[in-house]
Amino acid sequence: MRVLITGGAGFIGSHLCEFLLNEDHQVICMDNLVTGNADNIAHLFGIEGFEFIRYDVTNYVYVAGQLDFVLHFASPASPIDYQQLPIQTLKVGAMGTHKTLGLAKEKKAAFLLASTSECYGDPQVHPQSEDYWGNVNPVGPRGVYDEAKRYAEAITMAYHRYHGVDTRIARIFNTFGPRMRKNDGRAVPTFICQALAGQDITIFGDGSQTRSFGYITDLIEGIYCLMLSDIHTPVNLGNPQEMTVSEMAKTILRLTNSNSKIVFNPLPEDDPKVRQPDISKAKRLLGWEPKVSIAEGLNRTIHWFQQSM
Repeated sequence: MRVLITGGAGFIGSHLCEFLLNEDHQVICMDNLVTGNADNIAHLFGIEGFEFIRYDVTNYVYVAGQLDFVLHFASPASPIDYQQLPIQTLKVGAMGTHKTLGLAKEKKAAFLLASTSECYGDPQVHPQSEDYWGNVNPVGPRGVYDEAKRYAEAITMAYHRYHGVDTRIARIFNTFGPRMRKNDGRAVPTFICQALAGQDITIFGDGSQTRSFGYITDLIEGIYCLMLSDIHTPVNLGNPQEMTVSEMAKTILRLTNSNSKIVFNPLPEDDPKVRQPDISKAKRLLGWEPKVSIAEGLNRTIHWFQQSM
């Protein structure tokens, strides 16, 4: 296949570029490098079938030649990013999704939207299955990301129902692994970098809030399974192993042999208290579930940060 990946120089997007090239597909990586990093894809330059275009997908998107798939992964994706870039976050979720859906329609290509577990907001249903509509504050500080993705899901389904575009929607839960930015504000890279540097581990809130952390290779395999399916409604992709943020911090301290201390800061507004995917739909329809344990994934990620630091 010939595949366009927007946000392809980001954390998830770069792993997806690499995976699809290894599966002998042609990959066009499109990224404006606002939160993406060209270093993430530097090893792919010169590989036959790989092309990079620096571009903002909130503008009209044109790609010459045949396209079989459009994978829309462009978006700031951490609280620090989308609170510093609120307008860009809303634009890429709304206008960027509109432009890339239009391209898919023109090329008669299939389309996959990278959505998020943040569509569930601070959930009142636990664990979260795809039929839960969520509990989102549209005017809170996280609303720029949550509502951008909820709108992106809505317009993706509209293009499917009205224009007949062959669409997929992946609701991605917390994912970690190599190529995360050390200063992106998310728990795993923050804790690892603090532990390796001997700095205090900073937890927001009392640490009792839960997350479900999945390793990047598992997510990429889930996305590929979804690509090859004919499922048009949202599918949760994440690790159902729920753990508290404090447990994650203590696990990283143990694996890094760090003497860092844990300190607690106030919990940000609208921060979800719980997060756990119900992946029964992915298991049943895709035959997919995570394989990499938290400890194994963290060891790989810690090693990468040690090398990069």
